[in-house]
Amino acid sequence: MSHPSKSRSTISRPTLIRMAVRIGVVIALTTLVSYLHILRTIRTESLEHLARHVEERSQREQAIFVIAEDSHALIKQAFEERLRAGSQEDPTFRFDTLLELRPDGTIRNRPQGFDGTRMPGVWVAPGVNADTGFRRRLLAAYDVIAQYGPAYRTRHINTFIFLTEGVNVLYWPEVPNWTQDVAPDYPLLSFEYSTISRPQENPQRRMAWTRSYKDDTSGKWLVSAVTPVDQDGQHIATLGNDVLVDDLLSRTLVDRLPGAYNIIFRDDGQLIAHPEIKLDGGTVGYDILADRPPEGSRTGLPTAEQQAHLRSIFEAVKGRASGQTVVELSEYGEYIAVARMQGPGWNFVTVLPEHVVSSKAIEAARYVLVFGLVSLLLELLIMYWVLRDQISRPLRSFTQATAQVAAGDFGVSLETSREDELGQLARSFELMAGAVRQREEALRQANEGLEQRVEERTRELKDVHQQLMRTARQAGMAEIATNVLHNVGNVLNSVYTSAQLTRERMSKMKLEQVGRVAHMLQEREGELATFLTQDDRGRHLIPFLDRLGQNLLDDRGEILELIDDIGRYTEHIGDIVKVQQNHARMPRLQEPVSLAELVEDALRFTSSDFARNQVKVERQMAPLAPVLTDKHKVLMILVNLFSNARYAMDGVPPEERRLTVKLEPSASDRVRIEVRDNGVGIAPELFTRIFQYGFTTRQEGHGFGLHSSALAAQELGGSLTVHSEGVGQGATFVLELPLLSPGGPRGA
Repeated sequence: MSHPSKSRSTISRPTLIRMAVRIGVVIALTTLVSYLHILRTIRTESLEHLARHVEERSQREQAIFVIAEDSHALIKQAFEERLRAGSQEDPTFRFDTLLELRPDGTIRNRPQGFDGTRMPGVWVAPGVNADTGFRRRLLAAYDVIAQYGPAYRTRHINTFIFLTEGVNVLYWPEVPNWTQDVAPDYPLLSFEYSTISRPQENPQRRMAWTRSYKDDTSGKWLVSAVTPVDQDGQHIATLGNDVLVDDLLSRTLVDRLPGAYNIIFRDDGQLIAHPEIKLDGGTVGYDILADRPPEGSRTGLPTAEQQAHLRSIFEAVKGRASGQTVVELSEYGEYIAVARMQGPGWNFVTVLPEHVVSSKAIEAARYVLVFGLVSLLLELLIMYWVLRDQISRPLRSFTQATAQVAAGDFGVSLETSREDELGQLARSFELMAGAVRQREEALRQANEGLEQRVEERTRELKDVHQQLMRTARQAGMAEIATNVLHNVGNVLNSVYTSAQLTRERMSKMKLEQVGRVAHMLQEREGELATFLTQDDRGRHLIPFLDRLGQNLLDDRGEILELIDDIGRYTEHIGDIVKVQQNHARMPRLQEPVSLAELVEDALRFTSSDFARNQVKVERQMAPLAPVLTDKHKVLMILVNLFSNARYAMDGVPPEERRLTVKLEPSASDRVRIEVRDNGVGIAPELFTRIFQYGFTTRQEGHGFGLHSSALAAQELGGSLTVHSEGVGQGATFVLELPLLSPGGPRGA
């Protein structure tokens, strides 16, 4: 008996590993729960902070627009008062003193004493009728701009009043000579800051804001605030300011939350500011809703991805609920905070990627995970020390005691003073060792009697083995006898058939025909004698002919008697063979067989022949349950059919050789195996002979024909049939078998 080998592995290691895995799972779950909780908390705080940030930024950035609205209210009031005060004055002298008619048809400031940094400039389009009422309105506008323009210089880049006749009264100290240098055909009334104050465009007659645009004179981004002025129900003027937004755009792009970015756009889709889309290539902002122009048409255009992203942001902002500040853009993993800017009605939007929020939660979860792993390591070290001292060492003593008992030494000694489970186990082990000693002695005594019983059983098994061998030898001899008798019966059938055919033909030779031959010889005896006597040898022929006629009559009767004897003897021998077959035949056992697997087995038996002759096999196998049949007979039939099909395709070009095997149910209680080839086919006159014994179209010594296959199909309760359209059309052999399930006949 071999002793258990000593191993350095102890129970501590797998125990620690299992505990480490379990604690690790707990730590992982704790980390996950912590991450989800922290993520939810940080997301809530971040979104609240994002909403506050957007509100504060919009309040701060809209100050320049609020100031412009306050300024317009004062300027409009002052302009209306000045119009009323000067309605009775004669403006001719003052008008001619300040302004002059230029050769290009425009009316502008006289260059003598004009200083655009301190006083307004005037530009009147050519063809304007400078009547008294027009002059009064122009001087009123001049006085108001002269008063409020320098006063609001620190608030606005410029201050102006447009008269509807085509007049611009402008104070713009940064461009003091604008009214002096502008072309006479300047389309003042066609620009947006002129059109949006018209009654049809602004029926409420409120202050309006233009789209942001890049000024072609200063090269800076501006937005114009305009307020219409009406007199007696007629639109007479538009007052306004150009507000410089370059600083606002810079702050929008630079002053942002960590990880976030800001954009500004109007309600109509005009993009005002974006950190990645440069608008310097055009004079107006990019239209988010417009179709994207072709690449290269203008620098600063967004990519297709940026355009789709901007549209998603725009739609999310426009579709948010009333009072909602933060919107989630899930398809891009972003949060969007929106605030309206008073004045131009711009949307100040801050986009915060979701990963910025989740990264803080991940950092906190990572700390929890690291702390848990360090704690796990310390716990494992402590547990390792406890397990080694309290468990591994006592268990090692048990292992040594087990090896001692296995070696046959039952005098083991363990520490039984402990009151825990290991102490109880030690006491139980010592009791077990004593019991094993007693069992060992009892087994030794029982073993002696067992050896004697084994010898007796061995002799009995030898006798049974010899009887089985004799039975098997008899079964083999019976099967050989059955095959021999079967072949003898086939030969006797052929002999009997040939004898009956011969007798049938001999019967057609009627007696009258033989007598007629003899009588004819007698009638022509004289002529034959004359002819034959011309030669000495002819004299001997006449007696011979007489004997011939008589012999024909005598021999016919004897031949018929012999044929009858052959038939009777053959039938007698056949009866003897049948009796011996019934005595020697051993019934074959039927077993559940998968016909699909049986077809595959038959194809494997002939696969090398098919491959060598380039025959391609096509399978059409319907799923069928196993059936009860003799698989050896079915396999013999299939191999024979496949071999004959391969032989029939010798005359077909190799690339055209096809063999199709089809398995399907043919009726409610039968199954059909069809083997179709595209070989030489079968002539119609051979259909009645193809299943006869010994018939084959191969060379002598090759093949066994289809007689045995047809006979085997009948023994299985089925049939084997053939069909062919003719020579060169291929042939189809159909094997039908009864469909019997392993549990009994179908439907039982």
